[in-house]
Amino acid sequence: MTSIASQAVGIIGGTGLTTLSGLDITGTRAVATPWGAPSSELTEGHLDGQPVVFLSRHGNPHKIPPHEVNYKANIKALYDAGVRTVIGVNAVGGIHPDMTPACVVIPDQIIDYTWGRAGTFFEGEIDAVTHIDFTWPYDNATRDIVMQAARDQDVLHAGFGVYGATQGPRLETAAEIRRMERDGCDLVGMTGMPEAALAAELGMRYVCLGLVVNWAAGKSDHIITMDEIRAAIEQGMTGVRHILEASMAGLGALRALPQPS
Repeated sequence: MTSIASQAVGIIGGTGLTTLSGLDITGTRAVATPWGAPSSELTEGHLDGQPVVFLSRHGNPHKIPPHEVNYKANIKALYDAGVRTVIGVNAVGGIHPDMTPACVVIPDQIIDYTWGRAGTFFEGEIDAVTHIDFTWPYDNATRDIVMQAARDQDVLHAGFGVYGATQGPRLETAAEIRRMERDGCDLVGMTGMPEAALAAELGMRYVCLGLVVNWAAGKSDHIITMDEIRAAIEQGMTGVRHILEASMAGLGALRALPQPS
C-alpha cells in the first residue's frame, strides 16, 4: 500500500465522530491487513492543510461494539497508509470532579481492565519475544501540541487523567466505579485499550482525546440515559473538532519514532 503522505496524521473517530466535518476528502478506500479488514474504509484528505487519514472505530454506521473492534487491523491499516501519529477520539465517563460532561480530557495514563481482546502484534509465529516500554502510554510531544490547541481554542478540557479501560458494551456498576476510583482512575471508557498499546508496538505516536459524555455510574443523582449522552456529544464534539483542526500543523511536523525492535 502506498502512503498519501509521509507525515499524514491518523484520526480514529469513536462514538459521535463517524465522519469528520471540515475534512477536504481526496478519496476513500477499503483496505485489508494480515488481521482482516479494519472497522471502516480509510478516508484520506486534508484538515487545515494537513494530510489526514480518518478511520471510524465502530464502523459507519456505528455498529461494532467496543469488545468486537478489530484493533489490530485498524492500527495496522493506518500504519500501512503512512500514519505515524494517531489521535484516538473516545467517548468516556467522568470520575474526577473536574471531568464534567462535554469536557475534553487528554489523559496521561491508562489502566487496562479489558479481557480477551487481541492485544498484541507480538504473538504467533514470531522471531523473538518482544516487550515494549509502556511506562508512558501516550506520547508526550503529541499531548503537548493537543493541549496547546485546546488552550488556544478556549475548549473546556483537562490535561491530565488516568483512563480506565473496561470491557463493555454494558456500562459499569457504581461499585466498579468506586473500585476504579480507588485504583486512581479519573475517567472510564471502553476503547482505550488495546489501541494505545498496539500503536506503541509499531512505534506510532498516540494520544487520546476523551470526550466526557456522562458522569460515571454513581457519580450523579440519576441513572445514565442515552439522551444525556447524545446532548453531551452534541455540545462537546465541536470542541474536539476545534482541537483537531488547531493541532494539525504541529502534529504534521513531528518526526516518526524509531520502531521497536
